[in-house]
Amino acid sequence: MKKVDFQVLLEQEGMERLGAMASEAARKLHGQGWLLATAESCTGGLLAHALTNLDGSSAWFHGGVVCYSNALKTGLLGVDEAVLAGHGAVSEATVLAMAQGALRLPGMPPDRGVGVAISGIAGPTGGTREKPVGTVWMAWAWPGGLRAEQFLFRGSRVSVKSQSAAGALFGLATFVR
Repeated sequence: MKKVDFQVLLEQEGMERLGAMASEAARKLHGQGWLLATAESCTGGLLAHALTNLDGSSAWFHGGVVCYSNALKTGLLGVDEAVLAGHGAVSEATVLAMAQGALRLPGMPPDRGVGVAISGIAGPTGGTREKPVGTVWMAWAWPGGLRAEQFLFRGSRVSVKSQSAAGALFGLATFVR
């Protein structure tokens, strides 16, 4: 499990830094001619918010799904109920299925779509010994690639959500090639 502390970075520079990270991811997506779709759970749309704050985002951002409930994960994104039952909503298997489900959303191009998924425990309650508060799984799917990472963030609920959005943007700018 990677321990990444985006909290310090975001507390110092707030939404400006998140916007700069979104801008970097947007440059890469737009430069490749790719279209992005998001599938967010614990961030509640914060990632899509940061992306749509950028002028011209409609050229590379298709939209997103805030799938807080398991019913939406299965119904809209096609996550298998057996995956959720066997691994839980906060798991590698689930976010990989969510990212792939984002690629299948209506209107996503089959050959140039990118999906990003986030599912985690923002707290302050809901954590367990195996999955403490701040545990977040993210996945990225793109033509020819699929990757998932687990993070353990610290701080308040809002801070965990912000760090999660930053992690997703970092992954878009770093992993998606």
